[in-house]
Amino acid sequence: MAYISGEGVPQDRKTAQKWLRLASEQGDALAQFYLGEMYANGWGVPENFKTAVKWYTLAAENGYLEAQNKLARMYHVGDGVPQDKKTAAKWYKHAAEKGDAAAQRILGVMYAVGAGIAQDYVYGYMWVELAAGQGDESAKALKDNEIFKKMTPSQLETAKKLARECVRKNYKGC
Repeated sequence: MAYISGEGVPQDRKTAQKWLRLASEQGDALAQFYLGEMYANGWGVPENFKTAVKWYTLAAENGYLEAQNKLARMYHVGDGVPQDKKTAAKWYKHAAEKGDAAAQRILGVMYAVGAGIAQDYVYGYMWVELAAGQGDESAKALKDNEIFKKMTPSQLETAKKLARECVRKNYKGC
């Protein structure tokens, strides 16, 4: 990656692409992510979102959090790919289960409004509660949003209980 930025070596994005491709083909998720970045941004290669998504997807499937978030955002807003909220929700969930507060907040809103995932106020609030518990200021503000004011006290208590259980499970399988 030093060849991408020129850190400690002369910047040479062609060389970076060569080494990243070799590492990527061996399953290195970080290399796959950076190869995706090269294609998404046209760094030493022609800009090509289809190829970028290919590498981001491989990195995300290999568990690389930043790639999961990148793909989720791309599909959520249709940036370089057709908008697909179901696919966005899938990748946000992967990132949320790794403890990423922003992904938790966004997934919570997606549940609350039924964007790409079945509408569920309890799970929506649970994810927002988790993000707020990690200090996400936007999530803290969302807890008072009109969306969640529709919930019954029983639903709120269930969501908070699920959030506590989720923290105990280190966000896995929530």
